[in-house]
Amino acid sequence: MTIQQEASARGEPAGVATMQFRQGSAIRQLWETNLEVFQRDKMALFGLCIFAVFAVVAIFAPQIAPNDPLTPLKNNEGDWVKDAMPYWLAEPGEDEAEGYTNTFLLGTTNIGRDIYSQLIHGSRSALLVGFSAAAAVAVIGTVVGLLAGYYGGWVDAILMRAADVAFGIPFIPFIIVVSAFLDPSIWNVVVAMAVLLWRDTGRVIRSQVLVIKEQAFVSAARVSGASNLRIIFVYIAPSILPLSFLYGSFAIAWAILTEASVSFLGFSDPETISWGFMLQDAFNSLALSREAFYWIVPPGLCIMLTVMAGFFIGRGYEEVLFPRLRRM
Repeated sequence: MTIQQEASARGEPAGVATMQFRQGSAIRQLWETNLEVFQRDKMALFGLCIFAVFAVVAIFAPQIAPNDPLTPLKNNEGDWVKDAMPYWLAEPGEDEAEGYTNTFLLGTTNIGRDIYSQLIHGSRSALLVGFSAAAAVAVIGTVVGLLAGYYGGWVDAILMRAADVAFGIPFIPFIIVVSAFLDPSIWNVVVAMAVLLWRDTGRVIRSQVLVIKEQAFVSAARVSGASNLRIIFVYIAPSILPLSFLYGSFAIAWAILTEASVSFLGFSDPETISWGFMLQDAFNSLALSREAFYWIVPPGLCIMLTVMAGFFIGRGYEEVLFPRLRRM
C-alpha cells in the first residue's frame, strides 16, 4: 500500500502524509549521513578522536595541569623561581638545585612558568574558539542560505550582496581592526568569523535550497497550510544540514589557526593562555636562538593536530556528499 493509500484509509490528505514521510526521511537521512562519514572515512574518524582527546583535556584541565599556567613557580621555601634563577628556561625532566626539586614534563619558560600546564590550559582556548566560531558560521550561513534560496527576490538580492561585501573584506586585517577597537579577547576571533566567514556556507546552501524548494513535498506542505518558516526550518533544513556540518568542520580548523595567528601577533588577551600566546611568548623570549625547542614544538604540534582534525572531518563529509570526490 502506498503512502497516499494509507493516508486515504486514515482520512488524511495525501499531501500531508507525503510531507510527514519526507520530514521523517530527511531526519533519518541526516543521521545516516553523519554515521556514514565516520564509517567510510577512517581519517575523519581519526579527526573525531583527536577532537575527543583534546575535549577531555580541556574539560579536566585544572585537574590535569600540575601548576597555574600564568604563575611563576616557587621553590620549597616559597621564593619565586624567576628571582632565584634555577628554573630559568629549565629543560624537561627533573631539576635539582639548592632546595629546588621538581619534575617538569616540558620544562619552564624564561620566567619560570610551567610549559606543560600552559599547554593543557591552551586546549581550552583553542576548542572554545574553534567550536564557538564553527557554530556561529554554520548557523548564520545556514539561515542566510535558507532565507535567500526560499524567498528569492529582494530578500535574495540583499543577502547575496551582503555576502559579496563579506568576500571583499580581508580576514586577518579585519580581526586586527576589531581587536584595536575592542578589548583584547579570544572572542574577537569568534566575532570576526561570524561576521565574515558565513559567506561560503550561505552561498552553497542557497543553491541547494533553490533545488529542494521545487520538490513535491514542499508543495504538499504549502497546500496543507504550513507557514513559510515551518517549511524552511522543519522540512527543508534537515536536507541541507550535512552541508552545514561540512562547512562547520572547516570553520573549526580555520578558527583555531586564526586564533593562534592573532595571538602570535600580540592581539589576544595576555591573561588568557592559548597555544598562539605560547608561541608569541617564546618568540619574544628568543626561545629559538636559545634552542628551547621544548617550548616551541608542543604548542605547534597541538595547533597542527587540531587543524588537521578539522580538515579530515570536512574531507569525510565532502566524499559522502559529493561521491565523485571519493578515492578510487
